[in-house]
Amino acid sequence: MPDDLAQFANARHFSLETYRMTGGAVCTPVWFAESPSSPVRATYYVYTLPDSGKVKRIRNNPRVRINLCSLRGDLRGEWVEARARICLDEEAAHGQSLLIDKYGLMKRIGDFFSRLRGRTQTVLAIEVS
Repeated sequence: MPDDLAQFANARHFSLETYRMTGGAVCTPVWFAESPSSPVRATYYVYTLPDSGKVKRIRNNPRVRINLCSLRGDLRGEWVEARARICLDEEAAHGQSLLIDKYGLMKRIGDFFSRLRGRTQTVLAIEVS
């Protein structure tokens, strides 16, 4: 694993920086789970609502940055350049599985209440090379 990614190894949150069409940056603290990957690429999965700003911004510009942060978004590490994409079908299920493995009961409770409210989730893959 590259040195700049070691900071994410045992972290619970990172700040996902996406970009508006005007170029302005928007930072959002998110839960993430890392997929076992090759030594030259790391893939992190996050979930969000399908109509969230993050999804809209990533559709327009897949370039993102990530940085270790607290639950409230206080930055704690170094920015790392990455690319984001929207996952489909099997990969989305894989990302959800990794998130459930990492966050356990908290994720399951959140998913339960999301389903009660009729909300669906979109999984994003964040790839760092």
